[in-house]
Amino acid sequence: MKMLSTFLLSITLLATASTQLRAVEPGATHPNILFIYTDDQSHEALSVVQKELGERGRFPWLKTPNMDRIAAAGVRFRNAFVVNSLCSPSRAVNLTGRYNHLNGIASNFRPFPTNSVTCATLLRAAGYTTAYIGKWHMDGQRARPGFDYHATYIGHGRYADCSFIVNGKDTPTAGWVDDVTTDYAVNFIQKQKGSDKPWFMMLGFKTPHEPWQPPARAKNLYEGEMARSVPNLNTPPPYDGENKKARAGGSVPAKVPTNLDYFRCVTAVDDCVGRLLDALDATHFTSNTIVIFTTDNGVYLGAHAAGDKRSAYDESMRVPFLVRCPTLGAAAQGRVVDEMVLNLDLAQTLLDFAGLTTPKAMQGMSWRPLLTGKPEFWRQSWFYEYFAENQKNTRIPDITAVRTTDAKLIRYRGHRDWNELFDLKTDPYEMHNLYHDPAHATLREKLQAEHDRLAKAVGYRVPAFVDRPPNWGKPGSLAGDLNHP
Repeated sequence: MKMLSTFLLSITLLATASTQLRAVEPGATHPNILFIYTDDQSHEALSVVQKELGERGRFPWLKTPNMDRIAAAGVRFRNAFVVNSLCSPSRAVNLTGRYNHLNGIASNFRPFPTNSVTCATLLRAAGYTTAYIGKWHMDGQRARPGFDYHATYIGHGRYADCSFIVNGKDTPTAGWVDDVTTDYAVNFIQKQKGSDKPWFMMLGFKTPHEPWQPPARAKNLYEGEMARSVPNLNTPPPYDGENKKARAGGSVPAKVPTNLDYFRCVTAVDDCVGRLLDALDATHFTSNTIVIFTTDNGVYLGAHAAGDKRSAYDESMRVPFLVRCPTLGAAAQGRVVDEMVLNLDLAQTLLDFAGLTTPKAMQGMSWRPLLTGKPEFWRQSWFYEYFAENQKNTRIPDITAVRTTDAKLIRYRGHRDWNELFDLKTDPYEMHNLYHDPAHATLREKLQAEHDRLAKAVGYRVPAFVDRPPNWGKPGSLAGDLNHP
């Protein structure tokens, strides 16, 4: 019955949205949209960010000239976040503009519901040609709902000679997977040259997800380089008891070894970004194409004694986010924006640019006004969720959190003693937990109230479709559990 209800709701949403759409007429000037995202790219893994951070930059030797090229000609969001720092859930939020407890994807082990209302289905219904190219990453799913054309692969694929699925047909390829993805994308762009229809392409790169295998051209980059250390190197999360005991009180060195293949992959995929931008120039699409560059989630790279993501510290939740929008002119060039934007906002923003009505079920905000100025109102807080997965070597429990512009409350369901409170103004590295400190009771109560307000506003619950490990209980409503973790 729950599955049937979800299906009927999706059909209703699509039907309602379709009646509100203004069709895109042949020859209209609606912008093309190129959305590019990597997999597991730290928000610091951009050379423009390293330059801005100066002595605080961990990787000053990193070079990403083409990502920087987007930033120089567009807008860079310093405070861009994902509402669930995990691959498949983040991708589902991008598409639907809805939280994971509602959109059908709360882990990496479910196919994306093919009846979903997404930015792609709505743009397609309005006259856009839609394409998905590269990494899809929704379990073993072969379908790419909402897209006229797709050239993708199953799951994580592989870095070398990956088999693609091109419009449903298995197709062998040769070469580094993100170079191949770029080949398909450039070919799609070139084929749109003679069309009078606008187009929308989502392009997912595998880089820099493990096992970090750069192409030959990058295999010796950054040889001998080390990373600058960070103050929170020895502050593991509370659920990681063994690591906490081992690292507590340890000294923090000035420099530490880092995974150079990770950064070699980042620079190699930057080459691919450059090829995409060059293809837009060559086809004369640049002046009417919005280019968005981001990633599906952040990654720790040793911060908080961690190498993964999932949990609710900023290194995990924050992502690089660049937007080049030539249609807005000089006002949207070279800007840096500090307002908090979310992957939850993507679908609504794309529909806004296309002049389409957004379904009420979408939960984000269009960040279009931030590209050229400051709107009268913008969010001052937002809600984060993560659901414990039945995943090997992952001990992270259910998490909810609220982040404001200057503070954060992290809650671990069933483990009140683990809860964390940070004053981000004085503690940006999230090292000093104030949750149990009576001197900060007022801040804790303020954020607790905001947490509960947002949880109610977004309809938070642990959904039945989460793939839970046996040690983290069963799904169910948290309506009566918000104040008693």
